[in-house]
Amino acid sequence: MLYVTDQIVIQDWELSESFMRASGPGGQNVNKVSSAVELRFEAERSPALAPAVKARLKRLAGRRWTLEGALVLQVDETRSQARNREIARERLTDLIRQALVAPRRRIATKPTYGSQQRRMDAKTRRGSVKSLRGAVDDPEN
Repeated sequence: MLYVTDQIVIQDWELSESFMRASGPGGQNVNKVSSAVELRFEAERSPALAPAVKARLKRLAGRRWTLEGALVLQVDETRSQARNREIARERLTDLIRQALVAPRRRIATKPTYGSQQRRMDAKTRRGSVKSLRGAVDDPEN
């Protein structure tokens, strides 16, 4: 089980891990040991998350969200498979915690009377500058 918060716990059946050979640090070890981790979280089917949280998680995940509704994280930062597993789980919990925070609603406000007046004055000034740009009369003709 993966504890995200006191109320949200991800069950083992929702997570699956696969291991593969990694690029990056490790020298010859990279060619022999499957230290990279691919963590797959079945987010769409998860009973632990509310629909609004799932929608925000999908937006945060971006390309890591599959068509089946799973979130896939790949980690190959270290030479240690165990450490890569820890990093992947930490990233998953961080993403879910970010998705738990609902964005604040924007409150539409009216422009002030002063700002409306300044805008209209600026438009009038700009219009007069443009109107002075007409054809110039040639006094010799």
